[in-house]
Amino acid sequence: MSDDEDPDRRDAPKAGAATRPRKSRAPKLNRRLHRVGALVSALPVLIIVVSGLFLQLKKDWAFVQPPTAHGSSAELQVDWDTILASAASVEEAGIKTWDDVDRLDVRPAKGMLKVRGKNRWEVQLDAVTGEVLQASYRRSDLIESIHDGSFFADGVKLWVFLPAAVVLLGLWVSGVYLWLLPHLVRRQRRA
Repeated sequence: MSDDEDPDRRDAPKAGAATRPRKSRAPKLNRRLHRVGALVSALPVLIIVVSGLFLQLKKDWAFVQPPTAHGSSAELQVDWDTILASAASVEEAGIKTWDDVDRLDVRPAKGMLKVRGKNRWEVQLDAVTGEVLQASYRRSDLIESIHDGSFFADGVKLWVFLPAAVVLLGLWVSGVYLWLLPHLVRRQRRA
């Protein structure tokens, strides 16, 4: 049997012939994974980016979070009953009892405290007199829950947004690889 008839020897390079290096399949596979990963993570990443932009501006934009007012003194002299009565005086806040309060945020250096209702309304009170300094709707907590995925459902945070973040990290790594590859090949050819 001659070399031309032997199927195992047909693909083998002839003795003394120059061999061409095989092209790697990694770049093609990497590009394909890059496209699929981008498609899969596009919507969660868009939600994260847009809500993140709003959160970056929360201290500068009253639409997202009301600006913090300043009270008359840096002491906390107001009692619990006055705090509840003052917060209840703002009808939009929907606060009638302590059960309607989501949290209380005391800012001694600014002489004020914030009473946040469960309906996301925030009432800022003077820490000495209990006078209402400001009351408005606070959107930053809602935007934060959209940003981390917990707004949509309990499992979305861990089963959609976390994998999207991992895919985004993979896209970044593969993108850096695809960018570096031509530079590495050129450097290898020069050597």
